[in-house]
Amino acid sequence: MIADELSVKMPETLKVKEMLVYDKKGKISVRCKNGNKFTACFFIGVVICTLISFLFLDVDWLKLISRVPSIGEVFIKLLELDFSKMDLIGEAFTKTVSIALLSTIYSIILGLIFGMIAAENIFRIHILSVMVKSFFTFLRAVPTPVWVLLMLVCMGFGPSAGIAGLCVHTTAFFTKSFSQSFEDIPYETIEALEVTGANKITVFTNAVLPTAFSQLIAWIGMRFEINFSECAILGMVGAGGIGFVISSNIQAYEYGTAGVAIICVFLFAVVIERLFVKIKEKIK
Repeated sequence: MIADELSVKMPETLKVKEMLVYDKKGKISVRCKNGNKFTACFFIGVVICTLISFLFLDVDWLKLISRVPSIGEVFIKLLELDFSKMDLIGEAFTKTVSIALLSTIYSIILGLIFGMIAAENIFRIHILSVMVKSFFTFLRAVPTPVWVLLMLVCMGFGPSAGIAGLCVHTTAFFTKSFSQSFEDIPYETIEALEVTGANKITVFTNAVLPTAFSQLIAWIGMRFEINFSECAILGMVGAGGIGFVISSNIQAYEYGTAGVAIICVFLFAVVIERLFVKIKEKIK
């Protein structure tokens, strides 16, 4: 019996050895037939798209090259840190964190509600799911600064417009990502609970939400980082916060103060990223 098995396996092993390709150092050379073609096609496509884009953008290359040295000069000026306005930076930084935090919290609540409706494996109403997804796709297609500018027209300048504008885009983001996380749960799991008499809300809170919790934390952490970064940008258009401090000081050529504000933004983003990584590890 063993001899028969060996007689079958030996020819197969010899065939495999014959198919192997060795390089000059005697190591096995691994070749992927489709992978090399895909990589070549990808880079060719990148080059073609770049050339076509440059034709439409009308880039003044001589002017661009002449301005390259000034990039280093600006960064050197930003590193000449000026801590004389730390009270103003601290107040603006706190306002930015508050806007990012509140907009994220409100959007999580709305995202869970609309994400549950958009997920096709919970209510199983296909038309309703498509309508909700289509509506929030439209909201996501409009950039966050546009929503903030619209809210500035409605509410006036200040943090409230920033919170409302961020909530619109963030809710659309959470609806999409949460619904995808919910749809990853098998139908069989949900049906098994429904057979016992559990209603949709009970199934969602006791089965769907706990199962997808790790994915939700990852989405929330990523979006909070995005919201904080966008708050820094939105402050430049009148929503208040650290972005206004950065833009106003750069325009006034006070690069040292702007550099301190930028470093605060960077350090906070790093801390938040590591915090959510630790939270996700604890959950697992």
